[in-house]
Amino acid sequence: MSQPAPVSRQPHIIEAAELPDRYARGWYCLGLASEYTSTPVKLNYFGTRLVAYRGEDGEMHVLDGYCPHMGADLSEGCVEGNSIRCPFHAWRWGADGVCDDIPYAKRIPAKAVIRSYPTLEENHLLFMWFDPEGNPPIEEQRPPRIDDVFSDEWTIWQMDVMSINTNARELIDNMADVAHFGPIHGAPIKEFKNIVYKHTYCQQLTGGSELLAEDGELQSEATYHGPAYMNTYMTGQVEGMEVASRLLVTHVPIDLNSFDLRFGVAVKKIAGMSDEQNNEMARQYTEQNRTAFFQDVHIWHTKTRVDNPVLCDGDGPINRLRQWYQQFYVNVADVPEVFAERREYVVDYALRNT
Repeated sequence: MSQPAPVSRQPHIIEAAELPDRYARGWYCLGLASEYTSTPVKLNYFGTRLVAYRGEDGEMHVLDGYCPHMGADLSEGCVEGNSIRCPFHAWRWGADGVCDDIPYAKRIPAKAVIRSYPTLEENHLLFMWFDPEGNPPIEEQRPPRIDDVFSDEWTIWQMDVMSINTNARELIDNMADVAHFGPIHGAPIKEFKNIVYKHTYCQQLTGGSELLAEDGELQSEATYHGPAYMNTYMTGQVEGMEVASRLLVTHVPIDLNSFDLRFGVAVKKIAGMSDEQNNEMARQYTEQNRTAFFQDVHIWHTKTRVDNPVLCDGDGPINRLRQWYQQFYVNVADVPEVFAERREYVVDYALRNT
């Protein structure tokens, strides 16, 4: 009996286009607001140097970090009122980026202006707005208030900062990549849904977790508000007790091929437990969350970028997620209207398991 002729298959060639020299438009979290004072802070973000400081008005200010006079690093200078004075020739720059004093000049040059970035403080965090077009913040994209983190019933943010040597899209892919939860996190998924609406992308899942749910059930709702700020509400178990937590995952690009990632955890205190017991419970659950998250970090550090992934029917809406993410890399006028319509993408595990 003759055998069927073998099917000729060509190997798939991975494609990765050269990255455009552009950063996504949106709000970026710079960490805990309490960490910033009148002492200038050096920030290496968006392929350049920035400086952040709190003025005498109590407001946070972020400016371009290099003085356009002779190139000095303004973060090495000092704050005066709401302005910052350059350490090299003592030119002083206001919170609006306009030079307001040159001690040895009769006239300040009209070109003596540097870029000033809008800031806000919310959820005990500091944010800055970045837009390559220079437009003001979009009101509906303001990070929403999380009442839990202002409640005495919750612990304060426990924050980690780490540098990841890859493009930020690798991090964003996790929102749709349902198939990685089992192999990487030991978290088999029972239900999985993505919801896309305007500048938000939501991931809802139910499943298990060796680290975060023990023998119980893990439920999670994670939402990106813009390209770089994600908050999660999650319930799981630790030592047989039900635990609710808030996770913060946010990044700021250092350059096109690296970013600083901030990972925070806040945990709801358990009624009937002492402050000492709650603090220990929160510490344990925070450590377990970190362990789970760092499993992803190892992959990001070792993988390559793939623009044309070979996908199967169980991978989740990865291409749709990437289309959503791309809206932050084009001018506001060019954002597709399709994202104004709320859409859901469900991975049907009931059908798959029959």
